[in-house]
Amino acid sequence: MKKIVFLLAAATLLAGCVYNSKVFTGGDNLQHHRFVLESVNGKAVQSENAPLDLSFGEKQPLLNKIFVSGTLCNQFSAMATLTNGELTAPDLTMTRKLCRNAQLNQLDATLAKMLRQGAQVDLTETQLTLATADQTFIYKLADLVH
Repeated sequence: MKKIVFLLAAATLLAGCVYNSKVFTGGDNLQHHRFVLESVNGKAVQSENAPLDLSFGEKQPLLNKIFVSGTLCNQFSAMATLTNGELTAPDLTMTRKLCRNAQLNQLDATLAKMLRQGAQVDLTETQLTLATADQTFIYKLADLVH
């Protein structure tokens, strides 16, 4: 009887230690990093010339903001807020050139919408994922930005 009570208590205790896959990424983990786009919605993305990148600058702790910039077809930048794992950049600015590659034009619009409305950010050692209910951008760590 004592063994059964002990096993139930141990199982209850271990149940409280279950891994929660929803890990919030803070700006400290992102600052000074540059990532290169690998895939969108599971499909590989190739660049014709320059890498399709996303960089994070210095985190502003008093403002709770981090500088975000990058390039797809157009260049973009913003001061973004990272709250509970959601990256939001409502004041995103972007150049307005038309690219030959229609896929890159569409990716520009999709990423701009994601960042303005908010995207969930998940970071592993070498991979950054930006996701909404219907879009997923996966980036690979390229290097540190100084």
